Amino acid sequence: MTDAMGSTDSADKNWIRMRFKKNKVWVETDADGRPLQKDGRVRIKYQLDQPHEYWVKRQSVRGMDEPPPEALKPPALRSPERTAPEAGEAEGSTVHIYTDGASSGNPGPSGVGVVLTCAGKRKEISEYIGVATNNIAELTAIQRGLAAVRNKCLPIRVYTDSSYAYGVLVLNWKPKKNLDLIAAIRRSMSAFPRLTLVKVPGHKGVVENERADELATSAVRRAGGS
Repeated sequence: MTDAMGSTDSADKNWIRMRFKKNKVWVETDADGRPLQKDGRVRIKYQLDQPHEYWVKRQSVRGMDEPPPEALKPPALRSPERTAPEAGEAEGSTVHIYTDGASSGNPGPSGVGVVLTCAGKRKEISEYIGVATNNIAELTAIQRGLAAVRNKCLPIRVYTDSSYAYGVLVLNWKPKKNLDLIAAIRRSMSAFPRLTLVKVPGHKGVVENERADELATSAVRRAGGS
């Protein structure tokens, strides 16, 4: 069949389970398990065995375990110390973890940067991790940030500007590489009952995200990377 977007029969396509508004739907994906986009829209079906298909805006669909978009908004271009506590949270109880990875070449010498803040306290991590891809560096930064938290019962907000890391950890993308690392991070995340992973824009003035980037790149420079 041919639909309004000029696509043909999708019976041989890949589909993953996601949410559209309040409904569970099937979303067409590419070979890597990522939602397949055309002009900013993705194709959805309510039932795989039915012919009816719809094209909706990409931002209208989300992973099965992903909170609604309004719950994922990071502090607007300001440091987390000035962020108001969420409902039910004590002032300053949330641990904010800003993470970033850097790779000089892909793969190449790589580093991670992490900024943790909570109740006026601050910790920074800048670590060289050897030769790796940028995706591995981004994931490792999240792993290092989680490992630095002692009290797992506190509310945790982890920030990343990596679409890849956010996709494989929140949107249920089906990765073909880095499977052991992703599985290890997912296990770590499951130990935090009040954890949220937030996607922030890279190099857009988010203060602590910019600092995490500086920490990652400086780790590469210290190790002799360019």
